[in-house]
Amino acid sequence: MIDDGRRLVAAVRLGKDTVDVLRRWRPPDDAQRELTLEFMRHLNEHTLDGMWRECAAGHITASTLVLDSTRTRVLLTLHSKIKAWLQLGGHVEPRDETLAAAALREAREESGIRGLRLLGTGPVQLDRHAVRCHPQGSWHLDVQYAAIAPPGARHAISDESDDLAWFPVDALPEPTDDALRRLVARAVAS
Repeated sequence: MIDDGRRLVAAVRLGKDTVDVLRRWRPPDDAQRELTLEFMRHLNEHTLDGMWRECAAGHITASTLVLDSTRTRVLLTLHSKIKAWLQLGGHVEPRDETLAAAALREAREESGIRGLRLLGTGPVQLDRHAVRCHPQGSWHLDVQYAAIAPPGARHAISDESDDLAWFPVDALPEPTDDALRRLVARAVAS
């Protein structure tokens, strides 16, 4: 378990990195610009805990949409709690050096694929969605990246998934949501 001093240092480091990521990112539309401002306000108001799951007002998460080396298929998880097909991702941890590193760690842990390479220099999109991390409810402020898997990559189902499978980018499975459909379209277009 990480001690409080190291956790505080990690919160400051990761919070600064996340603010830098959001400042450098060029949102593709007005809705994404508004979410960027919302995420920045959250980090300004929750400087010491806004990155952690314990922040009841919401917390930053990192996810990764994994594309195959041809960019024609996407690896999705049938999330064991949500019961929908989603990209890979989750909570930022104090051991993560950067937000991008957290996104890649989550993708590696949930896919079993080594050698994933982030697409581009920053996130593909942001998404804010309700979650049940706290009894009164909370929000995931998800910074969503895309990654390319090496040719011939083989995946392994983690304990967070009911299933894990490749799907054509133009034939996503159900159930899923519009946020995932937008993420896939933006990642393929990148």
